[in-house]
Amino acid sequence: MENKMLLQSCCEQMHVQLSEQMAEQFMTYMSLLLEWNEKMNLTAITEEREVILKHFADCLSLVPYLKITESTKIIDVGTGAGFPGLPVKIACPSVSMTLLDSLQKRIGFLEEAIQSMGLREVACVHSRAEDGGQNPLYREQFDYCVSRAVANLAVLAEYCLPFVKVGGTLAALKGPDALDEIKEAKGALEKLGGKVTEVIDVTIPFTELSHKLIFIEKVAPTPTAYPRKAGKISKNPLK
Repeated sequence: MENKMLLQSCCEQMHVQLSEQMAEQFMTYMSLLLEWNEKMNLTAITEEREVILKHFADCLSLVPYLKITESTKIIDVGTGAGFPGLPVKIACPSVSMTLLDSLQKRIGFLEEAIQSMGLREVACVHSRAEDGGQNPLYREQFDYCVSRAVANLAVLAEYCLPFVKVGGTLAALKGPDALDEIKEAKGALEKLGGKVTEVIDVTIPFTELSHKLIFIEKVAPTPTAYPRKAGKISKNPLK
């Protein structure tokens, strides 16, 4: 009960509407995450309170800033253990969510978690981001791409913007160096059809954690040359 109350208190402070059913789904998610983590590396965070604050609340900080309708389609690129895509899906059940990851084992975990939580309209895709971004099934098909990846913004944008339709948005959770990354990524964003529209400072309740949410609007189609092949993106970031 204590964990559930902590999550609900966090959500109240962040202006995220969380029903009793959603809170229960998060408890199921946490239980499975920690169970699977004993046999494969899903997270370095293994204390329940820390999972609530540093994973769930951290990801949910994005929710108040998303413009969600009945037909909103979101992709989480490099989702790992489902962050931030699955918390967003739990809190916004009407969205169609695609979780993309390059490791089949993680896809196995995600599929079990989705089934155990009773979620619908969630697709798990086993693919590298650079391959998925060139696949017509996924290229420029989404209203939002969300990411909590550690890659710098120029690299992240090349992985993510090809999935976003013109008029859609890449929403990235970034650390304290976000403003420097935005400056360095200016040329890359222009090449990829993106434009930074908003940067929001977020603090996670009951912690000293803070981060920045960067919103990048897709203002023009991404040229077909992008994303480039594996290896080139991180070794030679666009300038």
